[in-house]
Amino acid sequence: MANAARRVGAESSATRALIVEAAEQVMLEEGYAAASTRRVAARAGLKPSLVHYYFPATEDLLLAVNHKGAAEGDRRLEEALASPDPLRALWKTMTDTSQTALALETMALANHRKAIRTEIARHVEEVRARQVAAFERLLGERMTRFAGPPEALALVLTGIGRALIMEGALGVSAGHAEAAKWVEGLLDALMPAGEG
Repeated sequence: MANAARRVGAESSATRALIVEAAEQVMLEEGYAAASTRRVAARAGLKPSLVHYYFPATEDLLLAVNHKGAAEGDRRLEEALASPDPLRALWKTMTDTSQTALALETMALANHRKAIRTEIARHVEEVRARQVAAFERLLGERMTRFAGPPEALALVLTGIGRALIMEGALGVSAGHAEAAKWVEGLLDALMPAGEG
């Protein structure tokens, strides 16, 4: 007789959310390698067996932390695109440093966990497609001012934004003000402020 599928706690559970939040805090304070079941359980004030009830494997918990961060990024993207000045709001989300520490930990984790790397790549591709669709909708023929396809614009803005954030976290600032000014000039050429 095959083993019955192991029961896993509901995704909508407040306890599950508490565990994910505790894992995120451990990652932020001590690094992803410290996010063991015991350490997360202690941080959440729970027994390790309860963490295992919701997350049978540590990788399940780490994926949940990644999904939480991705959902927050998706929310900020949609908020930016719905704003009166979507291009500048989108650029602001691309240079927002509030999630830098978690992003760095998640990227380091992805270097060691294939499932995390795969999930991050899938989400980045999905976000990139949404950015491209937004540029096509917002800019239309104005894309010729950029002299490139919307996919290139999405990658250029994302790449510059990531460089500013990642290097800034290291204390590097050489060229940052100039790059930010160049992007702002590009956005002004594509869509003058307030025209969105």
